[in-house]
Amino acid sequence: MPGDRSRYRRVLVAGATLAGTFCVLISLRVKITAAEDSDFRLTSPAFQANGDIPARFTCSGEDLSPALAWTDPPAGTQSFALIADDPDAPGGVFTHWVLYDLPAGAHQLPEGVPRTPDPEGGRQGGNDFDKIGYGGPCPPPGTPHHYSFRLYALDKKLNLRGKVSRVEVERALKGHVLAQAELTGRFGR
Repeated sequence: MPGDRSRYRRVLVAGATLAGTFCVLISLRVKITAAEDSDFRLTSPAFQANGDIPARFTCSGEDLSPALAWTDPPAGTQSFALIADDPDAPGGVFTHWVLYDLPAGAHQLPEGVPRTPDPEGGRQGGNDFDKIGYGGPCPPPGTPHHYSFRLYALDKKLNLRGKVSRVEVERALKGHVLAQAELTGRFGR
């Protein structure tokens, strides 16, 4: 019965596809649950989540990096990386800060991190102002922009050298992120 065999094969293929989809969904649920249950958080005494970033930390003020603190990184964390950017910039995402290879024992950054390649036991890359270190919010006049500070707990040090860009850091951390914490603030002129 050739028709029966063909139908039998279709049923087997459909069953295998359904089983594979079920396994992927279970895997995704485990990852989502792990992220939701994480106590890894990023905060700043300078501004609340989704609140206004004070002018002192922008090009309208002293242009200092805000103090940041984080809690409960996952077991196995070997280093941290931080990327701050403005996704609302007119020309696309604008990078304000790239910091990586922060020691696993670090749990904070002070206000006003020096704009040197090797501060606080880590390394700083280039921002889109074509400088090393932090460059504060400086949007055109009008609607306030959102600024995202994303901290990554990594299972290794990245060991990158030179004036490293955000893209290079993001490429290097792929497959090594144990957890991510994010803090977003707003600023407008």
